[in-house]
Amino acid sequence: MLRLLLLFQIFYTVYQGHYEFASGIPGLNLANALFLLTLLLVLAAGARNAVTERALLRGPVLLFSAMLVVSFGIAQARAPGDLMTDVTYLKNALFPPLLYFLYLHCKQDLKNTRLLVIAVMAVAAIAAVQAIRQGFDYGLGNFVESHRASGPFGDNYRDANRAGVYYAMFLPMFVAAALFFRSRKLWRAGALGGVGLLALAVMFTYSRQAYFISLLGLAVLLLRRSVVLSVVIGVSLVLLASYLPESVTQRVEETQQKGPHGEERVDESTASRWEIWAGAMAMWRANPAGVGLNRFKDEIGKYSSFQHFDAHNFYVLTLAESGPQGLAALLLLVAATFRLARFLRRQAPTDDPEANALAIGFTVTTLCMALGNLYGSPFFETNVMGTYWVLGGLLERQARLRAQLAPAAQAALAPAPPSMQERFPLAARARGLPPPR
Repeated sequence: MLRLLLLFQIFYTVYQGHYEFASGIPGLNLANALFLLTLLLVLAAGARNAVTERALLRGPVLLFSAMLVVSFGIAQARAPGDLMTDVTYLKNALFPPLLYFLYLHCKQDLKNTRLLVIAVMAVAAIAAVQAIRQGFDYGLGNFVESHRASGPFGDNYRDANRAGVYYAMFLPMFVAAALFFRSRKLWRAGALGGVGLLALAVMFTYSRQAYFISLLGLAVLLLRRSVVLSVVIGVSLVLLASYLPESVTQRVEETQQKGPHGEERVDESTASRWEIWAGAMAMWRANPAGVGLNRFKDEIGKYSSFQHFDAHNFYVLTLAESGPQGLAALLLLVAATFRLARFLRRQAPTDDPEANALAIGFTVTTLCMALGNLYGSPFFETNVMGTYWVLGGLLERQARLRAQLAPAAQAALAPAPPSMQERFPLAARARGLPPPR
């Protein structure tokens, strides 16, 4: 039962926007209820938790959570609004990293932990199929803003950037498996299929941010694998760029446009972000401690021409709402995720291609996660970030379990100590004992 719930939560974390159910309790959704039920089963499980070491992200997660609570208090003191709405927003902000702790201490053995890692990647591939289907339904002609695929992350094109960040984050996991599973042809073939699915999904979101993140992640992994291979694939991608659908090239070319007098200028979407970010800086200067959690959209109209707009940059949003103390806590948390990735790389046995591929893939996935919040702000979105935290907890659990099994495996392979007959063959013969074999 526990294993089924762990598997179902991985699926539902991504698809919760498509299958929403009211719990009947204000502020409590099905994802939260699933988490609480799974947590109760984990605590009630008779098996001892094999992972007793302190979670690597514990301190930074707790610090960032504390800063969010402080920011919530600032909002209530400075500009009180609907309390239930604010409490729900705080709960949703605190929730995604809790999945990291749940899956780190899920009391599954190494085999089942590996199964859960595979489930995370399988759900990413399934989500990509939905975006691909939407893309083909819309067609590959000229670019149309409303014909952007959002997969399971929303009902229309407005959620396409969020979907693009998710696909760009998990693409490196499949690329790493394809590059580093040298002797496992079946798994490498599956990984290549996943690469194709997620690459197509990124393309159909028409998210320029996701295009950049995906290409950067690919470049980092190729350089890690082989400089020669990176050059060959890089040249091949440049040559194949002309075969991309016209809608994709149109979307990329939109960034630079011609003004009425022939001057170069950026598109309206990019220009609006710059104005919003400038307004956010003015907002912070006027409120050095921050305007309070969930107050940015209400305040940005005072500092820019945009009313009720998101910051489109989670770091800027955090500074404006939670002040420098909140931004510092966020940066410490992001830095801690990179330390977790480094821990995974160091713990991966040199003769285990799967462990090395997952560790390297997670490192680049973490880089893509950090970049994905530069031009958007999906950090609090459970359907985008939830399985990232799940994957981090599972991979740390794998590394801890492998480290515990390593001494036992070495002891089993070590030669047995010589017997008394082998050490003293003459004495054994004098006593009439059989000669050592």
